Amino acid sequence: MGHVIEKLYVLRAEARGIADAAARAWRGPGRERDLVVQSLKAAGAATLAWAVSGWWLQDPVALMAPWVAVVLVQATVYRSLFKGLQQLVAIAVGTLLAAGAEALTGSTLASVALVLPVVMLLSNWPRLGDQGIYGPTTALFTLTSGPVSGLTVSHRLLQALLGAAIGIAVNALVFPPVHLRNVRENLSRLARGTEETLTGIAEGLAQEDWSEDTAAGWRRLADQLQQRQESLRSARQWSHESLRLNPRLPWNSRRSLPLPSENEDQRWGAIVAQVGAVVDTMIDIADENRTIPTPDQQPLRDYGRLLADLASACRVRADLICVSAAEDAHARLDEALDSVERRHNALHKQLTDERSVSAATTAVLGTLLIQAQNIWHDIAPETWPRATAGA
Repeated sequence: MGHVIEKLYVLRAEARGIADAAARAWRGPGRERDLVVQSLKAAGAATLAWAVSGWWLQDPVALMAPWVAVVLVQATVYRSLFKGLQQLVAIAVGTLLAAGAEALTGSTLASVALVLPVVMLLSNWPRLGDQGIYGPTTALFTLTSGPVSGLTVSHRLLQALLGAAIGIAVNALVFPPVHLRNVRENLSRLARGTEETLTGIAEGLAQEDWSEDTAAGWRRLADQLQQRQESLRSARQWSHESLRLNPRLPWNSRRSLPLPSENEDQRWGAIVAQVGAVVDTMIDIADENRTIPTPDQQPLRDYGRLLADLASACRVRADLICVSAAEDAHARLDEALDSVERRHNALHKQLTDERSVSAATTAVLGTLLIQAQNIWHDIAPETWPRATAGA
């Protein structure tokens, strides 16, 4: 009974997820609406291909056209064209090898046994990518769907070409996909995640009893940042690809697209690397089996406050990503960086005073301070000359 109830909860959650996705697609632009548009375009391309090949031309192998068309409505126009060429080569190879084997053996069973090992090996050819599988499937269709002749072979190849042309044309001319939104969304998530990680470390350092488990939690947050960085790289690649061969965007308009600069990717990549270095140092401090000395608690708490100020600066930087013309964002960023500078200089002065802290604290906190300083520099390199002068 409990298992059935659990299944019902899962089904209810899935139904709620589908309903939420449908609502988001209805409300406005987003990934859900993009998915709906691409699905409808693929269905429309297949229907059009069947109407031309099966209804109008009455071709005996009309299935090939809608089959190819539905596959080639890809996420970008460039990918549709590139995948189309790969698929046509795979289909041509599979069809011609199957026809040759049938002419040689005169037996469907012998032809299948002879051709399939060859086309399966060819399907793994890197130049065919993930379209290589259409070689063996086409060979099977050719050998098992009816008599093999020069006429049926030529019709099959022509229908594949027709389906590819229709699929690529529909994708290029009907709302050609442009993937710009995902870059901004992933960049914003990376910035927000960096802020959350720094805030989590700062809150942990404010507690006197933080331990290896606490540091392990910070490591999980840092690993999540790495995953978000990979998502940003992927989104950036998709955005570049969606601009290639896209008739929706004239060449002279592409420079004015609302796309964050790639300098922002580099900025947050450098910040994420330094946050990871801070976490590594904290893990070493918490590990009782390491020889790294444990710093005094008060300087560590002061360092946590510096990380909290850096988190505030990251929050403002994230706002600048989301809002292109935030009126007070730059003023808030200057205010946050001023707080970072004051906290950094006070902690730097404290560490250089031999009467205030131990030599072990100076060594370990000095490393942490350099890492925080690097984060500060990456958040706002334009203010860095002023910052180093104050340090």
